Amino acid sequence: MPRFKATVEYDGTGWHGWQTQAGVPTIQESLEQALATALRTPTPVVGSGRTDAGVHAIGQVVHFDVPPSTDPVRLAGQLNGILPRSVAVRDVAPADESFHARFDAVLRTYHYHVSEHPVAIGRSTRLHLRPAPDWEHMNRAASRLVRTADFSAFCRTQAETTNRVCAVSQAAWEEESQPGQWRFRVSADRFLHGMVRAMVGTLLEIGSGRRPADDLERILESRDRREAGPAAPARGLVLARVDYPGSKGA
Repeated sequence: MPRFKATVEYDGTGWHGWQTQAGVPTIQESLEQALATALRTPTPVVGSGRTDAGVHAIGQVVHFDVPPSTDPVRLAGQLNGILPRSVAVRDVAPADESFHARFDAVLRTYHYHVSEHPVAIGRSTRLHLRPAPDWEHMNRAASRLVRTADFSAFCRTQAETTNRVCAVSQAAWEEESQPGQWRFRVSADRFLHGMVRAMVGTLLEIGSGRRPADDLERILESRDRREAGPAAPARGLVLARVDYPGSKGA
């Protein structure tokens, strides 16, 4: 059967994450139900990665197999007419039959959005910080995360992953177009469970003066989740982009 690749955007508020779970609403299940309705056949979906409850995406990449002669543009329109308003299919395109949304990915980029002042529009996707942290201090600390290393100290303790080495190629805070609104941009070949939120929580402690910037070296060397800061709330986290061989970097 032909294989399609799609980019999916969703507001994770009220959802129990990406992966299908019994008895609770998930993005994967909703997308599979919409595909089954549009294609009139059960259609499993594979995502580039799992996002936790309350986490959002603008660049989740998925693959699925379709009946021959399925038109990708028409299918995208059908899906957007079926899916809940908090989920949107941004594009659908034919892919090589061997393409795998998860295993072929070479780079993933997450953003964590914060604001120095209360916001009404976008409140569900942004963390309000009060008082504002020291951004320069946090950026000096964030630069220490750019490395290939064991990131066990930023991984949930109950995670089953045994290989916890990640290659982080970018980690920086940057001000957005609206004054007082910032985002943490981090890119890596892979991320551990809870890794970005633990990074953000630790950096916010550094930015508020509760930790020295060089504490990150000690935390990484410890490989102990208890040494890092608390996980930042899920609502500020967005899976922004997934790159594959031959695609441009984030």
